[in-house]
Amino acid sequence: MAETLLSRDRPGRPAVAAKIAVAVVLLVAAVAVGILLVIRFIDGERERELQVWQTRLGIIADSRTEAVDGWLGRQFAALGQLADNAALQLYMTELAALGAAPGRATEDIARSGYLRNLLTVVADRAGFAGPTVGPAVDANVRRIGVAGIALVDVAGRIVAASEAMPPLEGRLARFLAEAPGGERALLDIHRGAAGTPTMAFAAPVFSVQGSRAAADRIGWVLGVKEVARELYPLLKPPGTIWRSAEALLVRREGAAVAYLSPTLGGDAPLARTLAADTPGLAAAGALARPGGFAIGRDYQGNEVLYTARRIALAPWALLYKIDRKEALGPSDARFRRLVAIFLLVIALVAAALVAAWWHGTSRRAAAAAADYEAMARRFEGQSRFLRLVTDSQPNAMFIVDGENRYRFANRAATARTGIAADDMIGKTMASVIGPAEADRTRRFTREVMETGEAISHVHRSGADGDLRVIQAKHIPVRDEGELGPGVMVVEEDITAAVSERERRERTLEQLVETLVAITDRRDPFAANHSARVATVARAIAEEMGLDDEVVRTAETAGRLMNIGKVLVPSAMLTRAGALDEAEIRQVRDSIQQSADLLEAIEFEGPVAETLRQIQERWDGTGTPRGLAGEEILVSAQIVAAANAFVAVVSPRSWREGIGIDEAVARLMEQADAAFARRVASALMNLVDNRGARAAWQSFAAAEDDR
Repeated sequence: MAETLLSRDRPGRPAVAAKIAVAVVLLVAAVAVGILLVIRFIDGERERELQVWQTRLGIIADSRTEAVDGWLGRQFAALGQLADNAALQLYMTELAALGAAPGRATEDIARSGYLRNLLTVVADRAGFAGPTVGPAVDANVRRIGVAGIALVDVAGRIVAASEAMPPLEGRLARFLAEAPGGERALLDIHRGAAGTPTMAFAAPVFSVQGSRAAADRIGWVLGVKEVARELYPLLKPPGTIWRSAEALLVRREGAAVAYLSPTLGGDAPLARTLAADTPGLAAAGALARPGGFAIGRDYQGNEVLYTARRIALAPWALLYKIDRKEALGPSDARFRRLVAIFLLVIALVAAALVAAWWHGTSRRAAAAAADYEAMARRFEGQSRFLRLVTDSQPNAMFIVDGENRYRFANRAATARTGIAADDMIGKTMASVIGPAEADRTRRFTREVMETGEAISHVHRSGADGDLRVIQAKHIPVRDEGELGPGVMVVEEDITAAVSERERRERTLEQLVETLVAITDRRDPFAANHSARVATVARAIAEEMGLDDEVVRTAETAGRLMNIGKVLVPSAMLTRAGALDEAEIRQVRDSIQQSADLLEAIEFEGPVAETLRQIQERWDGTGTPRGLAGEEILVSAQIVAAANAFVAVVSPRSWREGIGIDEAVARLMEQADAAFARRVASALMNLVDNRGARAAWQSFAAAEDDR
């Protein structure tokens, strides 16, 4: 039969011509596809570059927005403290009781000097103090202050004010008249009496016995200040290296966009406005889509990458931008070079393929008939061998097509179903093993056929004594002519292995908890220290994006670092006084003893070696081996930094703990000396940008409670 097939399918001259035509078409198609793939690759790389810049600009924009919102909040807080001052509320309540024409009593209250002194002190402390403007001559020329704090009654009259407080007229008077009765209010940035950017803040004062309803308001605490010296420096991120990057405050003014802050182009604050419908204007996009990222035009018409954030306490948007040329210029040049190289490679490969195909066609035609005959003889032998190999495997193996129909099943697969192999072929999985099992397999089969990538997953069924865990591998099978593509499924029962591993993990966790409890009982002054080190170490490892094994190793090492204290005399650990040098060395060496005690325990990661390296230093001056830099396990780098952090923020019987910010600053000062910089930076980012400050402040609070 093989000879008949070979004689029938042996190619002649027309078939060769047809193959040549097909080869030419395929070559042209391959070149076109190659060019398309190059274009798609470049587009993908450019998109990834934009995503990187989106992240960079977003981090800085978030930090600057937080700084501006924090500054605005501090202004309201300073005035709010005055408004809540009981003595001030009593004065204002008495004043309100005098009626619309207080007369002499009003003068007595104001003349007392208490309110004026109080307002002057707060104005100096909170930055609401400023000079007066106008000629300093002995003439009838009024000099006007530019900043200050005033106490204003419900009739709009100033009861008391700090020095240099502007008069309550014009814009200021309208601001208070239009302010909501029972809420704090803000007069946006404007040019003050000295022509400089100025803002006003107002906090309502309520009567002593009244509620905080608008009807119980008896006056205002009004603060006016020049903002350039405090506000605009907050827009400059520390350490920026980009020449064209800048942060701007913008707001909507009717159909225009106003720039509230100075620009790199030399514009003074409030000096530039542009129409909001200017094509591609970045400032207009920032106001319309705060939180977005886009490419637009800046106030000078330059193409920029920008992102924006909404300022919560003011009608502003913070725009952070960088010139496109500076940001993407190097990558654009690199992409152009890559396009040229890829196109040249495609041309060379195409030429080489044509030459190789032309040369080999004649030789392949002569050898094709002989190869085909040998292939026919091998096919039958390979089929028998495949069946022999798969039937000898204990794992179920079967192949399904795109419609989830069986194309092949080995002996183990058929034994599970109770159906003969020949009877299974062509049947759907749902009809053989049931809809539920078939649906789960169909999901993975569809994904494998769409992606062409193998998939492995674990399926659990039952519980406790009936638990069954199956690991299934779905492997793509290439198109085999009329049979079409398919997926081979190999199922292995791993119930025993999984159960044993989970039992060992539970046992190990219980052992760790027991050892930590023993240590805490022996050293009550440092109880919970290792648990807190473990918490901080895990947070740092996760912030660094390390894999799960390193995260678990760092956390476990942090929890067990003090196990060696079981070898330190209890009297030494509980002594309230200072230890001598030998005793201090014995306590310090207990970490190495922790590593010795845990050496024989099988953890998933190098826990014992991590403990042994905790006292190493990044610069190589540590103990016990003087390791340096990347010679130190990253888990040991993390636990060392976490231990140092927890140690200084936690109070002890002989000293107070320091603040979290000061602790982070100390670690950053020792970066590249005692600690790895990337570890210290991750800790700093957790405190500054991930909300860890509030969570970790409980360390010191818990120690105080003890």
